[in-house]
Amino acid sequence: MKRRTRLAGGVAVLAVAFVGMWEGLRLTAYRDVVGVPTICYGETHGVQMGDKYGRADCDAILLTSLMKHEAGMRRCLRDPDSIPEKSYVAFVSLTYNIGVNAFCRSTARKRLDAGDLRGACDAATWFRKAGGRTIRGLINRRMAEHDLCLEGVG
Repeated sequence: MKRRTRLAGGVAVLAVAFVGMWEGLRLTAYRDVVGVPTICYGETHGVQMGDKYGRADCDAILLTSLMKHEAGMRRCLRDPDSIPEKSYVAFVSLTYNIGVNAFCRSTARKRLDAGDLRGACDAATWFRKAGGRTIRGLINRRMAEHDLCLEGVG
């Protein structure tokens, strides 16, 4: 029987800490680099300018959202449970940032399904743009995800 999630225990802690570090925490709604109302750790769904949340609420929202993105990621992968733990967290982070549909159509996903983990980690670095512009923060995030993705991989 296939697992539905790997975001429990230490994996959840790593995912929340990693994604939270890159997204940053903002307790009041703001407009992101492309003008979308955003709050907490990069949440955009249903956000209205003027919204406010506490840190505990944001932490819970992030974990719930990560699990939602993880579920979408898992649906389009042939064997998600074969991905090493840190690589798995890197791909959840990517999926959270670019969306399930973009991940499922990506070369990274295709390479994962072909058993090419290193190639998948490399392909994940290609997502560096927002609003048609290359963003330094996305370059930095993709490099950190790449490092995490390959950590402990031979």
